[in-house]
Amino acid sequence: MVTRTRFENSNHAASRLMHRRHGITHRNAEVLLICLTTMACLLLSVRAACSVELWSSHEGEGRYFLNTSLKWTSLLSHAPEDSMLYPERWSAASLWRMRLVLGARPVSWLSAEIAYEQRARFVSEASGAGGGTGVLFSDSHAAYRISQLDKALVEVGSTFAYRHELDRAFVAANLGRADVVFGRQAVGWGRGVFFGAVDIFAPFSPLESDREWRRGIDAVRFGMHLTDVISLDAIAAIGEKEEESSFAARLYGYTGDIDGELIFGRRCEDYLYAVTASSPVYDAELHGEFAIFKTPEPFSEGGIFGRDDLVAKAVVGGSYSLDTGSGLMLRAEYHFSGFGMKEVEEMWFRLEDEVFLERFLRGDSQILGRHAAALQAAYGIRGESTSSLSWILSPTDGSGVMIPAFTWNFSDNVILVAQTYFPYGAGPKDGQIRSEYGGTPVSGLVHISFCY
Repeated sequence: MVTRTRFENSNHAASRLMHRRHGITHRNAEVLLICLTTMACLLLSVRAACSVELWSSHEGEGRYFLNTSLKWTSLLSHAPEDSMLYPERWSAASLWRMRLVLGARPVSWLSAEIAYEQRARFVSEASGAGGGTGVLFSDSHAAYRISQLDKALVEVGSTFAYRHELDRAFVAANLGRADVVFGRQAVGWGRGVFFGAVDIFAPFSPLESDREWRRGIDAVRFGMHLTDVISLDAIAAIGEKEEESSFAARLYGYTGDIDGELIFGRRCEDYLYAVTASSPVYDAELHGEFAIFKTPEPFSEGGIFGRDDLVAKAVVGGSYSLDTGSGLMLRAEYHFSGFGMKEVEEMWFRLEDEVFLERFLRGDSQILGRHAAALQAAYGIRGESTSSLSWILSPTDGSGVMIPAFTWNFSDNVILVAQTYFPYGAGPKDGQIRSEYGGTPVSGLVHISFCY
């Protein structure tokens, strides 16, 4: 989760600053270059294949399969000039992820899945708050887990970590009009593309480069078709304590071209009430989310409707496809987060508040401030590749990030992504963040995925 990632990396950076004054050595740079080059050669030499069918019945109802995915991401960053947050302005980070997914369907109505992942992360010394913060997958603890089942096999200071994790382990049963899923699973709610008001379990960062695998949560999920157009989805997401668990339900359905959701329940110690909807309007698509959280404590930043224990979040967006060449897709979204700060400059002071810090680490807001917007134009190239330009910005402080990206599908099994991050806005000063995105490093990223 993004907000947790930002704080934890910044907190670790502050700790490193107290104990280390040196930067990247020539030896570290050589090791990094060798590692990146070796992994790139290994990845490019692999022949991708389809998922392995371990067994299937003659009738086709039962089957066992194994999917293997291998990913390599490398990031090179140049941070703003602020030695408190970034002891070294140039930094590099690499992340390798290997994921094994074993699936079973012994009979037509019963299935199970286990996803086991190993990952290695290398971050150059003295990268501070850089090193892929908010862009690469985070090793921070996931919410709504009875036990993390995510441990380090090898750790070398703050520069290298080799970990393994059980990210999925569930059994699913189809009982006619009802479905039940028990165990560690991925749950994503909402209509937003960049932001989310009702995605309360494991939201992604607006800047996160890889969104293929959402973090798994320990939950019991029940779904049922109440009528031909209305369904129920109820989830009990279990944390280490009762106050860290969530119990929520949504009614979703459609009428004509309009579909929507009503969401209610308890998210940790908050009570949640939300509504979402989407609909075509002429040749465009519009969607929206609006949520109110009733908090047990007065919210210091102020709430809505004259009450400081009611906090609102909202997303409004749309998309439009132009029939030009291979197709041009335009997207836009606006996000309001009542859990964000009115003044981003107050972040370090607000983090001294334990209640605010707990919410910040849990990811109650995907952004630091209260307002954010995103625009994107994506163009397909001969059905094999996609180029896009995304612009994420803060209307409050005038900062933002331009993200040009290129995706090349070599085949159904091999994908290459190259993208860059060009931030602008007031940069940090003496360790103090002065804008939402102005402190983001200028970065270049290369990502290769293999699915077997």
